[in-house]
Amino acid sequence: MLKSLAALALRYSSGYSSNAKLPHGQQLSNVTKICFSPLPEVSKWLVPVQVQYIENGKTKMYDIFKVQDSVSIVLYNISRQKLLFVRQFRPAVYYGLIINNFRELPKEDIDLMQYPYELGMTLESCAGMVDKDKSLAEIAREEVFEECGYDVSVDRIEEVMNYRSGVGSSGAKQAMYYCEVTDADKVNSGGGVEDELIEVVELSLDEAKKMVQQGAVNNSPPSCLMGLLWFFANKAPANA
Repeated sequence: MLKSLAALALRYSSGYSSNAKLPHGQQLSNVTKICFSPLPEVSKWLVPVQVQYIENGKTKMYDIFKVQDSVSIVLYNISRQKLLFVRQFRPAVYYGLIINNFRELPKEDIDLMQYPYELGMTLESCAGMVDKDKSLAEIAREEVFEECGYDVSVDRIEEVMNYRSGVGSSGAKQAMYYCEVTDADKVNSGGGVEDELIEVVELSLDEAKKMVQQGAVNNSPPSCLMGLLWFFANKAPANA
C-alpha cells in the first residue's frame, strides 16, 4: 500500500507543464506539517445538519452539511491550443487517501516521509466559491483572472450547465462555464489571492484526453473531468 501511495505522490508532483513563479514572490506549495483533529462546534466553512423525514411511512434520518455554491470554468487557450488547469494542495483529498491506514484519527503529526503531502495535490479546472453579491458569470470571470491571470470580459464567459455536487453529503450547486482565452489576454501569472497557492498548468489536447480515457487515475474532481468530456464533445478542434 505504501509503495502505491509513493507512486501516486510522484505522479501528482510532476509530469505537467506549469506556469512560472507565483505572484508576490510566493513559492509553489511546500507542506511541512499535517495533523488532524475533530471538527470544532462552529466551522467557518461547514454547517452540519441532520435531516429527519418520513418516506413511505418510515421515519429516516440523514446527516448532511451546508457548503457554499461554486463555479467551475473550462479554459482553452486558442493561441496555443492548450487547456488550462490549476494545481493545488487539497487537505480533503490527502485525508481521503491516507486515513484508511489508521484505526482511529491520528493524534500526532502525520509522517510526511511515509505519507508525502503530494498525495493531496490535485489537477482541477479553474473554480471558486459563490461568496460575492455578483452574477455567477462575473464570479467566474474573476476566478479566471485571480487563479490563471487572464483578463477577459464577462460576455466571453459562456454558460455550459448547472448541476449538484456532493449529492450524498451537501447537494451544493455548481455552475460550469467555458471561456476561450488568448496569449494577449494574459496579464499576470495568476496563482490565486490572499493565502492561496495555485499553480497554473497547461496541457495539450492529447495530454488532457488521457485524463478521461478508460482506466485513468486522477486526483481531479468530477466537475473537471465532466468539463473535459463536454469540451471534447462540443468545442475541441475537429482534428483533436
